[in-house]
Amino acid sequence: MAKEETKKKEETVEAPATATAQTTAPAQPQPDPTALSIGDLKGLQSIIDIASARGSFRANEMAGVGTLYNKLSAFLIKVAPAEGQTGAASTVDAPKEK
Repeated sequence: MAKEETKKKEETVEAPATATAQTTAPAQPQPDPTALSIGDLKGLQSIIDIASARGSFRANEMAGVGTLYNKLSAFLIKVAPAEGQTGAASTVDAPKEK
């Protein structure tokens, strides 16, 4: 009988601790640190623009860079109206050369 009482005490101690842990720490999905946002893509567009203006690309690389820049610009224009409707639009200003 003493063993049964000890088991009951252990069970009552464990149950509230388990219930408390579940209610105080809800499982929230962590954001993926490698995910790209629209703001990241706008920043990339600015980087390409600045790098090309400073002559960072060789002549034989300009076609590939230009194609990628045009695709990126078209994508950002396409998603810009969707951002404007949600009010989550973010702007990235390119640093100005001196």
